Amino acid sequence: MYEFVTGPLVWLSFGIFFIGLIVRTVLYIRGLDWRLDRVTYSENTSYGVRGAVRSILFWLFPYGTRSWRNNPWFTLWVFLMHVGLLLTPIFLLGHSILMRERLGFGFWTLPEGLADFLTILVMVAVMFLILRRIALPEVRLITSLYDYLLLLIAVAPFVTGYIASHGTPNYSFWIIAHVLCGEVFLIAIPLTKLSHFVLFFLSRAQLGMDYGIKRGGMKNKGIAW
Repeated sequence: MYEFVTGPLVWLSFGIFFIGLIVRTVLYIRGLDWRLDRVTYSENTSYGVRGAVRSILFWLFPYGTRSWRNNPWFTLWVFLMHVGLLLTPIFLLGHSILMRERLGFGFWTLPEGLADFLTILVMVAVMFLILRRIALPEVRLITSLYDYLLLLIAVAPFVTGYIASHGTPNYSFWIIAHVLCGEVFLIAIPLTKLSHFVLFFLSRAQLGMDYGIKRGGMKNKGIAW
């Protein structure tokens, strides 16, 4: 079972992940309206690129925008969660060993203590976001079971991986569960709202070009992001 989930299923998951994200990217770009977007973007490229870069950078760092600053605790936990979600799977020692076994190379690895710390941060951050959705009426109103399910899909690989790596007597069960949860996570990214993994950059670039060209960016030096 372990050989199957760490062999064919891994390749299938990564295939869906990469192909799905490419498809989402192509569909997003093709969906831009020629009359509203593409023509002015192609005619005023320098202003558009400048606006796109500003938009991405301002939203990519904590408290870089007014919206981030207006929700300081939410911003903190969102960024902590995303740091853990990105760094831990890529630079975890066990994942690097698996890569060397399957591909012949691996990445630089995180110290075990730091990997555990990031894993716990992800779990705490997800718990905070779930409680926030329950506690705040304005957030609860637009939250569905689907949103909770996505949070659980995102955190499941971290929970199962943490249990598997800390002396559980059922190691075989938990390591297989960990791999399967990771594969579900990979598959879900291009197929659900988790596709903001790449669509964040596309949408921020589009909005940045829009503000940089059509909403005063070509006339005014300052743009209130």
